[in-house]
Amino acid sequence: MRRTITGFSNPTVKYLRSLREKKHRRREGKFLAEGLRLLTDARESGRLPEMLVMAQGRERHDLLDALVAAVDAAGGEVVETDPDILGKITGKDNPQAVAGMFGEWDTSLGALQCEGADLWLVAQALRDPGNLGTMLRTGDAVGAAGLILIDDCADPFSVEAVRASMGAIFTQQLAQAGWEEFLPWLRAGAGQLVAASLRDAVPYRGAPYAAPCFVLVGNESRGLPEEYELACDLRVTIPMLGRADSLNAAVAGAVLAYEVRATLGG
Repeated sequence: MRRTITGFSNPTVKYLRSLREKKHRRREGKFLAEGLRLLTDARESGRLPEMLVMAQGRERHDLLDALVAAVDAAGGEVVETDPDILGKITGKDNPQAVAGMFGEWDTSLGALQCEGADLWLVAQALRDPGNLGTMLRTGDAVGAAGLILIDDCADPFSVEAVRASMGAIFTQQLAQAGWEEFLPWLRAGAGQLVAASLRDAVPYRGAPYAAPCFVLVGNESRGLPEEYELACDLRVTIPMLGRADSLNAAVAGAVLAYEVRATLGG
């Protein structure tokens, strides 16, 4: 189905704009993603927008043609509108030429595909959507299987997190759970839980990492609760050679993930 929207007060515009707020995303089970590259990553990962919104007067592009054809074939909706209206939808003064509305997917631990996965990233109470998106992007870059969010984390389907992921929201597996659910799930199978910590920790370089390895980082300001650290199989420390006493949570996760990858190979 194809149509054109010309007014800011159109109900579809209001609906799409509402998805920038968490309460509406949760109620509707939908989220927004913008940019041709990001939406192409989604298509190549097997996820298509239920609604594709394109700016009128945009330049033709083969990837956009492929995206439109795929949405049409899947029975989705293709909407053309003024660039200013698209900016109103996405909340950007200089919006991308295309955006999509996607249905959220199952993010339970039971939905994860764990067979053959040797590396996972795990974040506890991560509050910054930019950090969350960066961890997804890091997981994609390092060849991790996915990101598991523990306790009260930022919404991975927020516009900010999706944007920061640079498409990795579609290429990485994603799960959300409380600690009381995650730990029994982990202990029911093979899995080494590794935390960035100062508590009885060994240097992160040369530590005895083992697959499947779950790299755990804590909240940006508080770090990990003591009981979470004590439940880990291995605690490692990253040296701080300047005046700063800690790394950004997403950066710490990236440093550890690449060291684990170097140890495990691949």
